Amino acid sequence: MDRDAIADHIRQEVPAGWFDAIEVTCDREEILVIGTLRPVADEPDEQCITRFREETRERRMQIARRAEGRFERKVSWGARCGPTTALFTTVSTPAMTRLRLPERRVLDTLIDAGIARSRSDALAWCVRLVGANEKEWLAELREAFAAVERARAKGPSGNPPS
Repeated sequence: MDRDAIADHIRQEVPAGWFDAIEVTCDREEILVIGTLRPVADEPDEQCITRFREETRERRMQIARRAEGRFERKVSWGARCGPTTALFTTVSTPAMTRLRLPERRVLDTLIDAGIARSRSDALAWCVRLVGANEKEWLAELREAFAAVERARAKGPSGNPPS
């Protein structure tokens, strides 16, 4: 099922009034739902997020269970209030890779410097760094891929030549 259909489904399931905006991101393993909360006067953003998390836990779990059954992916939640974003649950998925000595040395240097506890940690750190510093480029790649998906979905018109 395509990402837009998943996002539409989630947006329909979330009760009106929970969020001012909903961001739905997904991959093969996880659907991440981050809602933007309206700030409350005299309440710190972190407290607003904590209150929302506690008050909506049961309903969020129901929505997640239904979506997980339908889309065969875990559903994770988060909230944004003002400049503060908190993720409540997330999936940590192993990613197997083969690295040659120069790449392993990069990871081991990060471990030796105390930046990472393990090669897995170091690799995750590298991925976060690329994600933070190359947002525009990654967004262009995603848009190009989305255009290819849209073209594939249309398919060829007419009959193939005989």
